[in-house]
Amino acid sequence: MSREQTNSRRVAVVGGGVSGLAAAHRLVELDPACRIAVFDPAGRPGGVLSTVHEDGFQVEQSADNFITTFPWGLALCSRLGLQDDVIQTTPQYRRTFVVRRGRLYKLPDGFLMMAPTRMWPMAVTPILSPWGKLRAALEYFIPPRRDEADESMAAFVRRRLGREVFERLVEPLVSAVYAADMERLSLDATLSRFREMEREHGSLIRAMRRAMKSRRHAKESGARYSMFVTLRQGLSSLVGALAARLPQGALRLGTEVRRLERANDAWRLTLAGPGPAEGPPLTETFDAVILAAPSHVSAELLRPVDPEAAADLAAVEHSGTAIVTLAFARDEIAHPLHGMGAVVPAIEQSPILAVSFSSQKYAHRAPDGKVLLRVFVGGARRHELAEMPERKLLPLVLGELRPLLGIGIQAKPCYVNTAHWPRTMPQYHVGHRQRIGRVLARMAALPNLELAGNALEGVGIPNCIHTGELAAERILAAADARIDPKA
Repeated sequence: MSREQTNSRRVAVVGGGVSGLAAAHRLVELDPACRIAVFDPAGRPGGVLSTVHEDGFQVEQSADNFITTFPWGLALCSRLGLQDDVIQTTPQYRRTFVVRRGRLYKLPDGFLMMAPTRMWPMAVTPILSPWGKLRAALEYFIPPRRDEADESMAAFVRRRLGREVFERLVEPLVSAVYAADMERLSLDATLSRFREMEREHGSLIRAMRRAMKSRRHAKESGARYSMFVTLRQGLSSLVGALAARLPQGALRLGTEVRRLERANDAWRLTLAGPGPAEGPPLTETFDAVILAAPSHVSAELLRPVDPEAAADLAAVEHSGTAIVTLAFARDEIAHPLHGMGAVVPAIEQSPILAVSFSSQKYAHRAPDGKVLLRVFVGGARRHELAEMPERKLLPLVLGELRPLLGIGIQAKPCYVNTAHWPRTMPQYHVGHRQRIGRVLARMAALPNLELAGNALEGVGIPNCIHTGELAAERILAAADARIDPKA
């Protein structure tokens, strides 16, 4: 049978975020005859990805860029014709600041997430005490742990680099990415390359110095900012390009999937659509289904089908954040803002996780003479802040920002935007990889049912894209295998 003879095949994608849209796009990219339906209860596609253009500002309401060390984001942009819109961070600002006792200090040059590549900047930084610096240097001589068991981020860093490096450098950097409890965050599921460095080289310092002989990132600190990019018109342009490639009517927004059940060789979905709920519930049957909703939503749908897989998936906890975006006239801020932003250690007892100097990072995001700042609050440290209303949150944030950045008491933000994202950030606790491995192993026994999303292998945009595209490819590969047993 040819591909054209499969044109009656119907696939449902549950979830219209970037994972679900990438899955749907990959299905029609590889099999244009495939009939797609993407269900999402929201009124717009994209999930948390949302770009606002107001008053001359470009505001990303969640993620504002993506890393290129994983190829899937750039590759998709290229296939969508967006390659000319990809822009890099501003080179002269590729550094991070850390708060210590209410003041901003530059993160030591060459300190990348968890380990130094240069020792002199570590030796002279005011962020660490003399004992903290000595303890960090002793990492070179500490023998590696030989067993293969997973370990929390906090335990690993304290074991290798000491308590002070953990509290003052690593904890704020990693919290800014995962909004997590470091005592529970899995090293294997997040920054496993550092565990691999320990195994292979016996020391993080030794491994990083060997890897960085080229000095390519030696002047950067924190995240490897040279490897991050965004889209000139905002990340909503990625969402729009994906949606535009889908067949007409494929996006079923405002429609919630209430139940998933097996129907002979197919899958039946019970739907709750827009408008008054009258009469019997609407059901539709599909040949295959991709669950790309938030993991707790997918777990509820999976429960009647495989309770054990559902229980493991439901055990993935989530934190949330609120992002307060503020704009000021440049001359109202005393700090030079010569970096990408700042992170705040938990021991500072601040409600702020991090502040991004958004218009320094990407200059097109603010008009001339203005500065755009994005402030992150909440996470595992302060769950309640993710849902705190703006009228309460804004004074709290301004009270922290004014002394940090030298913003005068009379200066008022000329623009404010607050985005609340409760229960959107999966927490990769110790044992996460094993848990997800069990889920995927059980789902492999369920024909034509796949899973995608940020709870699987990474919270970044490229990882989400990858899970969606892999799910689509597995659906089509299974179809081909049934059509041609030799495939």
